Amino acid sequence: MKEEFYKDGLCFECQRCSFCCGHSPGYVYLSQRDLLALCKFFKMSVKEFVAVHCRWADYYYGDKVLALLEKNNYDCELWNNGCTAYEARPVQCSTYPFWSWMIKDRKTWDECSKDCPGMNKGRLWTFEEIERNKISYEINRPLKKEEVEKLIEKEEKSL
Repeated sequence: MKEEFYKDGLCFECQRCSFCCGHSPGYVYLSQRDLLALCKFFKMSVKEFVAVHCRWADYYYGDKVLALLEKNNYDCELWNNGCTAYEARPVQCSTYPFWSWMIKDRKTWDECSKDCPGMNKGRLWTFEEIERNKISYEINRPLKKEEVEKLIEKEEKSL
């Protein structure tokens, strides 16, 4: 078994620069856990939250999946001098920068750190913490359009 380059941990501390929350086009994909947490946080129904804060993004194999909107400057819909839903932020956001593709090797980590001033600074994250974040990121599957439609249907039936 390959020994991970981060076996002794990695340093990361958010510098609140917002680079990962905007500045360039991207997607914040939403899983069922993410969507329901955001709906609860904003006290909105699934139908309402999706209509106000979301878009359909192209995904693998022609699927359409749920993602947060972006502002015209590419900032995340929920960014306003800080995350307006920090306590309920999506798993994709809370696990950054310990995404599997970013920690696949030292070269990739160092390359990514050129865009993120918090990488290689601040608190030392243990191997176990990094692995937990990586696994959470990997299993956090975005919702497909038909899955969101079923959630809305279920929600409407319960009213």
